[in-house]
Amino acid sequence: MADVLTKEQRKRNMQSIRSKDTKIEMILRKALWSSGIRYRKNYSKIPGKPDIAITKYKIAIFCDSEFFHGKDWEQLKPRLQKGDNGEFWVNKIGKNREHDEQVNKELAFMGWTVIRFWGDDIKKNTDDCIKVIEETIFDIKIGENESDD
Repeated sequence: MADVLTKEQRKRNMQSIRSKDTKIEMILRKALWSSGIRYRKNYSKIPGKPDIAITKYKIAIFCDSEFFHGKDWEQLKPRLQKGDNGEFWVNKIGKNREHDEQVNKELAFMGWTVIRFWGDDIKKNTDDCIKVIEETIFDIKIGENESDD
């Protein structure tokens, strides 16, 4: 499958992809702030530099785009392999997925709770994402109270 964009158009397109302050991050951060949940953004003191870190409860939140983090990887991978530069994209996304898994393990080992949301879930179901975060905070608070007993 040939690229429908010229090389220059594709280059401009790829250059415009941001690594922080993305639309999905902004949506989730605004909703968290409105809910009274305070956080750090792009927290560099822990592995993976989470998009959002709720340091009080040791919660690391990642806002993952479907393409670059390989949502539905088993269906996506064969389609990518057929396309132009398919080997590059399969390797890149495969490495991203491996990195995500490694970061999850490192953070869990350090006592952090990792939450990953897909971009479409944030855009279409922001309230549900906030509920997941609030429930995680609640569970952590309950765990703290039980250990105090």
